[in-house]
Amino acid sequence: MDSLTQIALGSAVGVAVMGRRTALWKAALWGAVGGTLPDLDAFIDHGDAILNMTRHRAESHALFVLSLAAPVLAWIVSRVHGEAALFKRWWLAMWLVLVTHPLLDTMTVYGTQLLQPFSDYPFGVGSVFIIDLAYTVPLIVGVVAALRLNNPRGLAWNTAGLVLSTLYLAWGVGAQQHATQVARASLQAEGINAEGLLVTPAPFNTVLWRLVATTPTQYLEGHYSLLDDSKRIVWSVHPRGAELIAQHRDEPYVARMAAFTHGFYSVSAAADGQLFVTDLRMGQEPSYTFRFNLGTAAARANGGHRPTLEGFRPDMATALPWLWRRLWGERLPSPLVPPATPRLGLAPAG
Repeated sequence: MDSLTQIALGSAVGVAVMGRRTALWKAALWGAVGGTLPDLDAFIDHGDAILNMTRHRAESHALFVLSLAAPVLAWIVSRVHGEAALFKRWWLAMWLVLVTHPLLDTMTVYGTQLLQPFSDYPFGVGSVFIIDLAYTVPLIVGVVAALRLNNPRGLAWNTAGLVLSTLYLAWGVGAQQHATQVARASLQAEGINAEGLLVTPAPFNTVLWRLVATTPTQYLEGHYSLLDDSKRIVWSVHPRGAELIAQHRDEPYVARMAAFTHGFYSVSAAADGQLFVTDLRMGQEPSYTFRFNLGTAAARANGGHRPTLEGFRPDMATALPWLWRRLWGERLPSPLVPPATPRLGLAPAG
């Protein structure tokens, strides 16, 4: 999740655990610090763009590593404030602050390596967007109320914020499951035997869902809103680069992207021979956040080219109005996908 959300969650957890055993501002402050610490790995340069992406949310987000760090941070906090008698309580607070950070990150689609150093499997539920005010605002309101009121009523506000935000996560999982069922039924109606199906919320909400289905040769993208008046989905169809995947699948960077994205990737080549690998999970056709230039065959062979990030974001002036209208159930084709792109599901199933 975004940094503000992690700060708010850390503060809310710190206040909830410490209660009135210490000054609320201390609990909120150190909760914010603990909620930020795991993301400091973003400042580590691993040598190239793909490693920087796939090594983010690794050891610093591992439950084992954070469990080891919790008593160290608690010891520092309790000594700084002269509260050695509260060390065990600070330990509990810091542990919960630290581990809730990666657990929340796991609800996004990015991929969080919770089990490092024992496994580098990237967990990602994908039921909440990286920025969602419906989750964040209750946390902020609860923490602010707790600090301003500084009494049991304020603590009740903080607890309510945590409860509401958690219920929102549960709602997201339920909505995702419903959208998944609709997507599977649509693919079956179109006679598509998909290898993989990805269902994630469109930006900033859990009402409109982006759907990506993969076959050995293609990937399909569609959208479904919980407010749609029918469950018919229009899919745009795009080549995955099957020949290029077969040719390059064993190259380290392509293999790394295949594993990290759970197979939701494509490979393409430019006219000058440069090879590109794209993470299909984050973005919207044709604008993807993580699109990497692997260089030409000669450059890859002699190690003269490190992967570079060449992802790009859509035109917000066009994308946001479409997002808002599509969320409310308007059947609008994506303004970003060229009109000539093949589409399935344009007519109701007979």
